[in-house]
Parts: sequence; C-alpha cells; structure tokens
Amino acid sequence: MSEEAAAQRAEEEIADEQSPDEQSADEQSADEQSADEQLQDVDGLQEPAPSMEELVAQRDGYLNDLQRVTAEFANFRRKSVERQQETVAMAAAEIVEKVLPVLDACDAAVAQGAEDVIPIRDALFGALEKEGLAKLDDPGAPFDPTCHEAVVHEPGEGEAVIAEVLRAGYEWNSRVLRPAMVKVRG
Repeated sequence: MSEEAAAQRAEEEIADEQSPDEQSADEQSADEQSADEQLQDVDGLQEPAPSMEELVAQRDGYLNDLQRVTAEFANFRRKSVERQQETVAMAAAEIVEKVLPVLDACDAAVAQGAEDVIPIRDALFGALEKEGLAKLDDPGAPFDPTCHEAVVHEPGEGEAVIAEVLRAGYEWNSRVLRPAMVKVRG
C-alpha cells in the first residue's frame, strides 16, 4: 500500500469514529453560514449599514423620548401625592365638621352657666386647634362675606363691622368650614 492510500484510509477511519452529534454540528455550522450568506445577498440587495449621523439622530430621538416619559412620570407622581394630600385634608375637614355641633353645645352650656363643661370644651378645641382649627368670632372686626354670614343688620356709620357673634364660625387650615353667624353694624 502506498503512503497516499494509507493517509486516505486513516482520514476515513477518523471520520467514521466521529459521533453523529459532531458531524451534525459541523454540517449545521456550514448550513448556517450559507443561510447567512443567502440572507445578506437576497436578489443582490444588501441593506447598507446606517451612517454615523443616522445613528446619532436615532440615539437622540430615543433620549428625547426617555426624557419626556421620565418628566411625565415625575409629574404624575407629584400630582398623585398632591391628590392624596387633598383627599386626606378633605377627610379631616369632614370629621371636624361633624365635631362642630359638639363645640356649639359646649359653648351653649357655658353660656347657660355650666362651668363644668369649660375644661371639656377647651380640651376638645385645643386638640383640634393644634391640627389647624381656628375660631371665627371676633366682634369689632370688618365684615367679610367669605367668613361671616350676616343675619341681622344695624344701621351705623362707616364700613360694616361685626357688632355681635351669634354663632361661632370655624376655619380648618385656611378653609372656611362654617361661616360665623353675625350681627353687622354699618
């Protein structure tokens, strides 16, 4: 046997010894390369690589979109927090409005001479005052239709002033819960 025949026979034996998985992997990689070449060369049309200017423009577009969405989300979050705070404030105001008749009853009891009610009234009003309740009962102050409800009017000179407070009004964190019922002079 010649040397060439021996070399050919050795190659055939090596090829026969390869496992079917190794053979298929070699065949698959060859098939993938030819498929890639076919995809790139479909009808001789090859898509040109985008230029650097196009890539920069595309990147800037994506950056602008990201910044816009980020700003929109920040606004959404801020508005959500504001809405939540408004809801909490409104709920607290509703609860305080429900307590106002108790304060009125305490004031009426004190006006009738029930001295034992004064500490209860003061404690209740003090606790609510710390949270933002203010009493609108200042005789002699100028009449303000947003804070006062005039039920009696006396003639007088000058601008309208509060002559007497018939029922105290209350303000919760700068929002009028109930206007004061007053007698106006002027």
